[in-house]
This record gives sequence, C-alpha cells and structure tokens, in this order.
Amino acid sequence: MTIRTRRRALTLAASGAALALTLTACADTGDGGDGGGGGEGEAGSFEIDCAAFEEFGDIDGTTVTVYTTIVEPEAETQVKSYEPFEECTGVTVEYEASREMEAQLPVRVQAGNPPDIAILPQPGLLNTLVTQYDALVPAPESVEANVDEGWHESWKGYGTVDGTFYAAPLGSNVKSFVWYSPSMFEEAGYEIPETWDDLLALSQQIVDDTGGEIKPWCAGVESGDATGWPGTDWIEDVVLRTAGPDVYDQWVNHEIPFNDPQIVEAFDAAGEILKNPDFVNGGLGEVNSIATTPWTDAGFPILDGNCYLHRAANFYQTQWPEGTNVAEDGDVFAFYLPAQTTDEKPTLVAGEFIGAFNDRPEVQAFQTYLSSSDWANAKAVATPNGGWVSANYDLDPENLATDFDKASAEILGDPATVARFDGSDLMPSEVGAGTFWAGITEWFASDLSSQEVTDQIEGSWPS
Repeated sequence: MTIRTRRRALTLAASGAALALTLTACADTGDGGDGGGGGEGEAGSFEIDCAAFEEFGDIDGTTVTVYTTIVEPEAETQVKSYEPFEECTGVTVEYEASREMEAQLPVRVQAGNPPDIAILPQPGLLNTLVTQYDALVPAPESVEANVDEGWHESWKGYGTVDGTFYAAPLGSNVKSFVWYSPSMFEEAGYEIPETWDDLLALSQQIVDDTGGEIKPWCAGVESGDATGWPGTDWIEDVVLRTAGPDVYDQWVNHEIPFNDPQIVEAFDAAGEILKNPDFVNGGLGEVNSIATTPWTDAGFPILDGNCYLHRAANFYQTQWPEGTNVAEDGDVFAFYLPAQTTDEKPTLVAGEFIGAFNDRPEVQAFQTYLSSSDWANAKAVATPNGGWVSANYDLDPENLATDFDKASAEILGDPATVARFDGSDLMPSEVGAGTFWAGITEWFASDLSSQEVTDQIEGSWPS
C-alpha cells in the first residue's frame, strides 16, 4: 500500500490571496480559501493521479478522525493538504485541533474515546501513550516502507518505542533562529552576529545606542495548557551551545541529572539575556511578563520598533500579521542563533509524528498517505504563505513558498548541521511537557534561580 510519487504534473499558479488545490485527475475540484498570516498567498494547483490510491481498496464512505495541536492559521493548509486523499478515496477526514491536545489526549484515551489518528508533537508523548496506556497500534508495513525510503533513520527512531515502530514523522522544524527587522539593522548599522559573544555584544550595543529606551529582546511563553514550551526551546538551544551535543544527549536521556552543573550553567547563560531587565521584554513589560505573553504575539514588537530580536522557530513565520513581508529585505527575517564559534553549527529541530489508535483499513490508508512524499509536496503547495518544511528526502524545495522555507529545508538536509531533536519532546511527558514547562515559566514569573528550577525538575523525574 505504499504510495510513491506518480503525479502527472505539479505546478504553482498565482491567484491573489486564494488557495486552490485542483485535482484535475479526479472527479471533483477543491475550492479555495485564505492562507495563513505573514503575507499575500499564492494558489497552489496540481494534478494528481488517483490510480496511486487504488491499492487501498474500496474505503469510500468511511471516516477518519484526526486530533492535533495544529490550530489556525496553520490548520487551514493542513486540512487543504488532505484533499487529494479525500477526493481520490471517498474518505472523510474529520479534523479537530486544540492547543490543549497534549493534556487532553491521555484523558480521552483513558475515557475510551481516542481519535483514530493523533498528530503527536512530542516523542515523549508517544512513549507515554505506548508504555503507560498501551494505546497506539504499530505502524503498518506501508508506512514503515515510506519512512525507510524517505527519511533519515534518526527520524524513524523518534517514532519507535522499545523496538516497535509506531509513528511516522510528518513536518519538520528548525528552531535555532532569531527574528529581526532588516531595515532596523540597516538603519542602526548592525551586522548579523556570528558567535554567541557577538550576540551578547549586539544586545548591549542596542541598549547603549538607545539609552535603554528600547529593550533588544522580546519573548513570551504563554500557550494555554502548553505554557512554557518556548522557554524550554531556549534552554535546549543554549545547552547545545555551552555544553555540546554529547552532554545534551546525556541530559535528555537522564544519563546525567537534570540539575547537572553543566545544565545549570546553560540556564544561567540563557538568563544573561532572558532575565536581564536591560535586555527584555521589549514593548511588552518586565522580565516576569515573559511568563504571561502569548508566544504567538511575542515577536510583534519588532514591527513597531520596540524590540530588535526574537528567538523562535521557522514556523513563527506563520504568526506574523497578514501583510508582513518575510524576506532579507522585508519587514522581518531570521538568522541562525549563533554558537560559541563559527566552526560549529548545533541546531535544534523538532517535528510531529502520526500515531494511530486503531488499524481499520481507512486509518492505515490515511497513515500511508501522510507518510508519503505525495503528502509532503501537497502540503508544501497548500502552504502559500510559508512557515512549513519537511526533512522528507523527496520534498521538492521548489514547492516551498518562500526563500526562508527553502533555507530551513537546506539546514535540515545539510550534512554539516549537528542536529538534535527538541529535548523536552524526548523526555518523559511528565517532565518534558510537565515540570520542565512549568519550571521555566516559574523561572520568569517567580524569579527562581537556575539551581532552584533545575533541582525541582530533577526531583520530578520518574524513577
């Protein structure tokens, strides 16, 4: 049942802000809709050979339910990417999205009401669903074949628990970016920093040049039940830079304690920026305002000239208000979060995984589609405003909407990149999505010391 790329044509066509997926090889044609934030959209139109779906058999009239954290504005393009599957198989995909999905999914599992498929944002949650609830079914052979052919083996490992492969990777994220205003940098004569020390020096220079009127950094970690995760990204990026990838691996796997001195040092290094009242929180408040500022809005002060720098992943591109030009000469762009030296390039990455709670034919068919390069390219075409990439080998970079997306994909595919998966996503969910999120929030809100917060998190690690 493996879907391989057998489409006859794949083309992009401009059509204002409307998005149209035209399945000309099928009986019906999808209607257009608005893209996400961050600028004018371009329609994606492609032909697809429905013969590629025939091996799934007769599953017309069935329904597959999907539960995910992918909410608007990204939800619209996610749903749009399902149209080839729905049109060619006759299966209805019911999409449900919530920012509280990580907390609510285990509740639904225990209540006997899981979805057919969950798009899991954390391997740690995948591990919990398998080891604590025995809730997921192993991925079918068709999905495993797609992943073996289309992904680096490390991505398959993230979807594997105790030697059994459960969940194929979906999208991929590059998190080690700093957003800025090219025009503000040009006007002030600032250069893109190449090392961590350069970044700290630039931050201080902004304070000195503005007389402290403009704080160089803006940040926010509020995200509903998932509050805290943007702060854990910060810490993980800094651990990679101050302690290195080997120590990072030991920390994530609890081969060293969470409060190891090297990790405390990384918290302190991040705090040189995030807990420095001279450096944050530009246009938003004092240091403690980071705890209550929505992550979706935290970079917006850059557009008002009230902040120069905001660390956020490639997908933050979708959060900028509609009409924002994301380009090297545009309203905003991003540079690589520098390491200690120019000779190293540690990079924090992340992504989602497809977990299934039953093995009905239509569910396995949809899993197979989502694990294929057909879906990856359909998703790229269906995302006209950018902010989405994949590490799938067969994703055609020309289908990506923006130069920034292509640059992100280039980083993912660059053998020189020393990539490590989001640590909180790999840790046991009660830590990674629990005490680590909560602890980093209190680090800001209650001004806990680095030692205090790491001690608390270490004490919560399951035995």
